[in-house]
Amino acid sequence: MTDASLFKSGRQLAACLGLVPRQNSSGGKDRLGRISKQGDPYIRRLLVVGAHAVLRFSRKGEAAPTRWAAELLTKKPYNVVAVALANKMARIVWALMTTGKRFATSPAA
Repeated sequence: MTDASLFKSGRQLAACLGLVPRQNSSGGKDRLGRISKQGDPYIRRLLVVGAHAVLRFSRKGEAAPTRWAAELLTKKPYNVVAVALANKMARIVWALMTTGKRFATSPAA
């Protein structure tokens, strides 16, 4: 993927990569299931493996965990948090590609 302008938002990029939940609705009831797995499996795998690395190093104390991921780990299974973090990273990638700015971690993260 070389052109981020193909997507209107970071969510569209994440959906294209298959990092959003599959939606199943019937009778006015919406259910969210597993990730949709659409798009390029190689890029999706790279993002998920990268998210696993971030979580693993933050557990060992070698990297500062984000408050967001640490709080989510108290409520959700490890792999669910890893996919959520991969989704967040895809959205950050889209934002960086569309604005042309460099990534800088915020002190509050």
